[in-house]
Amino acid sequence: MQHDEVIWQVINHDHCSFKAKTKTLNFCRNEYNVTGLCNRSSCPLANSRYATIREENGRIYLYMKSIERAHTPNHMWQKIRLKKQYAEALKQLDEHLEFWPKFLVHKNKQRLTKITQYLIRMRKLALKIKPKLVPLARRTEKRERQREAKAEVAAQLEKSIEKELLERLQKGVYPTDIVNINMKEYEKVLDAETQADQDDEAEEYIEADEEEEEEEEDVDLEREMEYEDDEEQVEYLDDSELDFSSDDDEEDMEDFDGGDDERLAAGQSQLGKRPAGSADAASRKAKRRQHANIEYEEEREYENAHQPQLQ
Repeated sequence: MQHDEVIWQVINHDHCSFKAKTKTLNFCRNEYNVTGLCNRSSCPLANSRYATIREENGRIYLYMKSIERAHTPNHMWQKIRLKKQYAEALKQLDEHLEFWPKFLVHKNKQRLTKITQYLIRMRKLALKIKPKLVPLARRTEKRERQREAKAEVAAQLEKSIEKELLERLQKGVYPTDIVNINMKEYEKVLDAETQADQDDEAEEYIEADEEEEEEEEDVDLEREMEYEDDEEQVEYLDDSELDFSSDDDEEDMEDFDGGDDERLAAGQSQLGKRPAGSADAASRKAKRRQHANIEYEEEREYENAHQPQLQ
């Protein structure tokens, strides 16, 4: 009924649902495997006489399978609870596996040692204080944010009440014989007020300096403008920009020309009456008179040009 070799041939060469193949080794995922490897001596399906160690809820159990219970698969595995002390658990293994193959006895003792070690580590970690990670839902986070906002508003309200009470105490609204007054808060408010006054004075001083600097800049600009106005300005004009064709100048020139013509005619008549022997002297006098007339003409031009201004 139980043929271990036939079962192993089927498992090894054909399909096995517990086998996990890799490039180097084949592993077994069966929970009753004592080593975790897929081989003939460690396979719990291909061995009618088999034993293994398992841990459940912090306790160690010994599982044993025998050929006598093969006809009842429901009761095939016998479960024996081992003691918590490691030495006593080893004694129990020696008693129950006294006549079993040495391979299974050795592997079960190794498995018992490993399970005992990681249970000790679990107990030590449980004694240490660690932060507990708790997942938060979105609604919970939103609720927490709203509570924080309300708490901030309440804190500002408390500050305003504290400030008002301290101001009243400073003004003398409350009696001076208060026993439970907190002088630290009172001094803190006074220091804040003195600091604010100092800041205001510093700002006023800075503003005054800025205004003085602006006034000095304005005065400098005015002085520069006056200096530029006092400087001599020289301009060069073309003949087209000069206007010599005014009516007054034309009238003056006509008057001057008419007077000169009359004077020349009178001079010629006087020369005709004089003797001919004095022609050279007359010619020299005429030249001198002509030169004198030119000077006189210049004087008359200057007088005629400035005559309207004098009037």
